[in-house]
Amino acid sequence: MLEISPTEWTAILLSLRVAVIATLVATPFGIAVAWLLARCDFWGKSLLDAVVHLPLVLPPVVTGYLLLLTFGKRGLVGGWLADHLGIVFAFRWTGAALACGVMSFPLLVRPIRLSIEAVDRRLEQAAETLGAAPWRVFATVTLPLALPGVLAGMVLGFAKAIGEFGATITFVSNIPGETQTISSAIYSLIQTPEGDTAAARLVIISIVLAVGALVAAEVFARRATARLHGQ
Repeated sequence: MLEISPTEWTAILLSLRVAVIATLVATPFGIAVAWLLARCDFWGKSLLDAVVHLPLVLPPVVTGYLLLLTFGKRGLVGGWLADHLGIVFAFRWTGAALACGVMSFPLLVRPIRLSIEAVDRRLEQAAETLGAAPWRVFATVTLPLALPGVLAGMVLGFAKAIGEFGATITFVSNIPGETQTISSAIYSLIQTPEGDTAAARLVIISIVLAVGALVAAEVFARRATARLHGQ
């Protein structure tokens, strides 16, 4: 029961790799979108907010199919990337990272936005009156104060990416050693005779990773609250 096979290790390591890459790549975009939603008023803001949170309410298979239409070899974007830059997402681990990044993006943005909204605007205005450029105000005042929220968002996004299944298997299939993550490996094992034991091992590992990530996110959220209250 406790002996993890090479195939299972491959799925675990691939899941971690995909989740880490997805989180690191999505974080700068998440910070930018969160700042835009928290600090700017513009026409279409509600629509942008809805689009950001759309992966939470759409069936994951729908999101995966849309990614396939967009980033597949014959997709609107994927075709150009493949022909001109040699970048292919469909049926590659990079596609799994893309799918996980899209699915986890709402959970990444939300804590960052709330953390930025909680930053005292007077501190930003004071920096501006001292001659700091807007980008410098953001880098030296807003972002450091919102850092616990950024870390909480990253951890939640990582946890979501670890457990993503529907969009990933639709977009990149379930190829052992290439796109088979923990979730898709469990899906394959429960359909295989005598695969219950291996599936149980991966389920336990998934639970441990998810609980660890959620506990970490809660710790960061508490630190953010304490900082805002001057504790």
